[in-house]
Amino acid sequence: MNMKKKFIALLAVYASASLFLTGCGKKPADDGQNAEDEGSEAASEQTQTVESGGNVSLRFWCDEDEMDLFQEQIDTFISDHKGEANLTIECEMVPAAECKDELLGDVNNGADVFCLPDDQILTMTASGVLEEVTNADAIASANLDGATAAASVDGKLFAYPITADNGYFLYYDKRYFQPQDVRTLDRILEICAQNGKKFVMDWSSGWYLYAFFGNTGMTLGLNDDGLTTLCDWNRAEGDITGLDVAKGMLSIARNKGFLSDAGAAAKMKDGTAIAAVSGVWDIAAAKQAFGENYGACKLPTYTCAGRQVQMASFTGYRLLGVNAYSPQKAWAEKLAEYLTGEESQRLRFERAERGPSNKKAASSDEIQKNQAIAAALEQAEHGVIQKVGQKYWDPVTEFGNTMAAGNPGNRPLQDLLDTMVSEITE
Repeated sequence: MNMKKKFIALLAVYASASLFLTGCGKKPADDGQNAEDEGSEAASEQTQTVESGGNVSLRFWCDEDEMDLFQEQIDTFISDHKGEANLTIECEMVPAAECKDELLGDVNNGADVFCLPDDQILTMTASGVLEEVTNADAIASANLDGATAAASVDGKLFAYPITADNGYFLYYDKRYFQPQDVRTLDRILEICAQNGKKFVMDWSSGWYLYAFFGNTGMTLGLNDDGLTTLCDWNRAEGDITGLDVAKGMLSIARNKGFLSDAGAAAKMKDGTAIAAVSGVWDIAAAKQAFGENYGACKLPTYTCAGRQVQMASFTGYRLLGVNAYSPQKAWAEKLAEYLTGEESQRLRFERAERGPSNKKAASSDEIQKNQAIAAALEQAEHGVIQKVGQKYWDPVTEFGNTMAAGNPGNRPLQDLLDTMVSEITE
């Protein structure tokens, strides 16, 4: 845990010694009543504080770039509950992506409350680190259906949704594109090629490559064992086949307006990309690159099997989990519910432009006016929660890199598809 940076938020509520002694000691008869009243009130307040909650110590894990905001909210939480317990809450830097490994390595020394992406929910639940949320009905009803589903296993809620924006969509420069131009990838590529610019998308990642297979009627998901992947992207029959998708991708790859690159932010900033697929983490980069011409919208359609197919996406959600092994689980649940509540999510949007999962916060005018958040929410209607096994990633990366390079070995596309699916599903 040598990467951790600790910021300690501490609020200890104690009655002053002199006031306590005034209430307990003997006083002259002429002012005894006032002193007795004052001392009794102070002693009562102290007794209530200690007996109701005592000394409560919690640890909270989050990403480094979120620490300051979470610290501010934690300070408010402590202040709001100062009459109930002497709260100490340590905010520590442990990236959400690493949370699962950290916790499972030493669950008894893990955080009481922690951030996690939705793709960790199955493992965390199966290991017993997460238990069903106590106030599940209220939490579920307050959040978007997709967020609730992402935090659930077998219809039971195991975590607290906090954002609904961990997906991807299209950024573009309005100096080059009209709103109708970004509806189809064909038109985007045409404009990029005409201007010596690029449409950038990372084909080395199975997270992004799902965009081409997702709305074709083909299948991708987990088997009943929760570990292995079901995939038929090499399907040879149906309205759209795997070969149709591969041909569509190869046509894109060979267009002068296309570039596969993992650094969408850098390519927007250096002027290479005037359209790029990315997520809310690149809002600042897109605004810096495009200035007042910054735009964002859902993904376009692409040409596949002689028709326009809406590009799909993995929709991602960020969650807060409560460690089932926490010695202060009741207080950990209170903290998680507070940090994921409507007002806390509104503040996260205002300060960090993170899209709320809370229904009321997500429906606000401010959210709808934010192009990137609105794009993420609109694209979520064409996406699914990511549920794949570990063997999904490497074969899709190899396939994507081969296609992005234009299939330099001229291997039969069906062979490439069959190999990818065989390795995904083994």
